[in-house]
Amino acid sequence: MEEKLNVTNLTDQEKVRREKMQMLKDSGIDPFGHAYKRTSNSLDIKTKFEEKTKEELEELGIIESVAGRIMSKRRSGKAGFMHIQDKFGLLQIYVRLDNVGEDQYEIFKKSDIGDIVGIKGQVIRTDTGEVTIRANEYTHLSKALRPLPEKFHGLQDKEEARRHRYVDLIVNEESKRLAFLRPRVIRAIQHFFDSKGFVEVETPILQPILGGAAARPFVTHHNALDMNFYLRIATELPLKRLIVGGMEAVYEIGRLFRNEGMDSMHNPEFTTVEAYLAYSDMQGIMDLIEDLFHTVTLEVLGKTDVVCDGEEIHLGEKFKRIHMVDAIKEVTGIDFWNKNDLDELLELAKEHEIPVGKHERTYGHIVNLFFEKYVEDTLIQPTFVYGHPLEISPLAKKAKDERFTERFELFIKGHEYGNAFSELNDPIDQKERFLNQLKEKDLGNDEACEMDTDYVEALEYGMPPTGGLGIGIDRLVMLLGQADSIRDVLLFPHMRNQK
Repeated sequence: MEEKLNVTNLTDQEKVRREKMQMLKDSGIDPFGHAYKRTSNSLDIKTKFEEKTKEELEELGIIESVAGRIMSKRRSGKAGFMHIQDKFGLLQIYVRLDNVGEDQYEIFKKSDIGDIVGIKGQVIRTDTGEVTIRANEYTHLSKALRPLPEKFHGLQDKEEARRHRYVDLIVNEESKRLAFLRPRVIRAIQHFFDSKGFVEVETPILQPILGGAAARPFVTHHNALDMNFYLRIATELPLKRLIVGGMEAVYEIGRLFRNEGMDSMHNPEFTTVEAYLAYSDMQGIMDLIEDLFHTVTLEVLGKTDVVCDGEEIHLGEKFKRIHMVDAIKEVTGIDFWNKNDLDELLELAKEHEIPVGKHERTYGHIVNLFFEKYVEDTLIQPTFVYGHPLEISPLAKKAKDERFTERFELFIKGHEYGNAFSELNDPIDQKERFLNQLKEKDLGNDEACEMDTDYVEALEYGMPPTGGLGIGIDRLVMLLGQADSIRDVLLFPHMRNQK
């Protein structure tokens, strides 16, 4: 009775549901139920019996126990129909007073959309042809105290749906499809790397030194050690230590954290796969990524083409490969191969309205700024852009033209999907790159790496020539699931506080 005193802020529907909850209690039924043993589910029943006629099902007399949430209900006199929903979809239930008895039929009558029930009965086919369970036993399992949104008007606001993912998954088939697609993509990635002889490992999320990528970190404090730690922005440096240790082929699927802006392609925490292969290089990793995208797409979708915004993306063909400087020349006509004078470069940036920060007053940064402004959006089909400038690639091996590195990024539909390179394994060069990063940090680049003395020491023990890659799993799920926003493929995306 205490519950009834606490209803001042409830809607009329919520008050009625609480009254029904109390009626269940008064009848000796726990409104929030107990374990229920199921023998089947909506998918199995539809799959097994879709070819059976009405007469064949009656003759077979198959009894199954199923459970799920009531999603629709209609009743007339002493019989009624409802649909229950489990993880696989909807299943029709036929409830007759004659079959379940008075007590259970009374519970059925008073049940609400959203309640969770268990049904034991015979698999039949109705006159309209729908495979159905004819209930012999009706078991109340859990009372829904809030009504679900109306079928055609509820949770149409995407922001609201993302804040209440538990409701979104109940009422939105598209959200449920993406929720189940994501783990299939991750499993396919694991299958791929496992089949290639890679070993899956785990590395620390709390890291004492900022490194492995250019990004702003989240900072936290460990009381017992009295030390600040970063939530990792990359898994790169610990994984490469394992290559030094002789593990030769390793990968990790895990969360990264970057204290940066949010948009349709960015969330403060996201998931990547990073992999490192000894005795490989940039070209070998290009082949590996190409194979990965082909294999994963085929395993998950059963095909290698996907449609995004009306554009067919071909993931089963060879990916285009182009140097960053050549890509800029293709789009703008500007040839950075022959431009080295910094004053000329700064003037060129000014003419093209490209702002250059204090730490960006170098050949490499200006080339990258031109690429970001003019080229990225034009890369629709899968394209490997290689030859990133030295200044923006502190962990990649130098190319023959030492202004550039053996690094590449994979672009699809104007967005980056992967980053990879021939790993820098020269400890002397690596230390110098770290020192240059510290200079950039002093000039205001808060995304610059810190000096990782232990990593330099690891390289001094000798790391074999190695190729490495990082791929954004959230973006890959977006691509394969044809989702518009990263928030649609994260079950619990970060959101601004509601005012």
